[in-house]
Amino acid sequence: MSVEIRAAGAGDVADLVAADPYAQVDAGRRAQIAEWVAAGHCFVAERGGRIAGYCVLNREFFDSFFIKLVAVAETERRSGVGTAMIEHLVGLIPPGEKLWTSTNESNAPMRSLLPRLGFIASGRIDNLDDGDPELVFVRLPTS
Repeated sequence: MSVEIRAAGAGDVADLVAADPYAQVDAGRRAQIAEWVAAGHCFVAERGGRIAGYCVLNREFFDSFFIKLVAVAETERRSGVGTAMIEHLVGLIPPGEKLWTSTNESNAPMRSLLPRLGFIASGRIDNLDDGDPELVFVRLPTS
């Protein structure tokens, strides 16, 4: 079954929260989701008519395109949803622009996925999360 990606709308917020275990327990994340959707930064992945995940793209990282978040519903993990969302975002980036993202060192699935999609390691930020450094990745423009 294929994954369809589309811009999120206000009517999707409750389903996005339901697909994100962290949002279910954190009011701040729930508010962020609503803000991302309202700003047009949020995209939804659907499979079989159900929300399988969502992702957020903005320009808040040194005025560069940045994948802020990739969230995949627990029942959809390791099934290509994350790949489909990142590939969709890559397709939105104008020629000549870099695309940045980051993930915790502990997030082995994301650290494994990013190089397969053309991202290279570009740095490390300590002390954001105790004992779990943030690793920064970039996808350089293709010629």
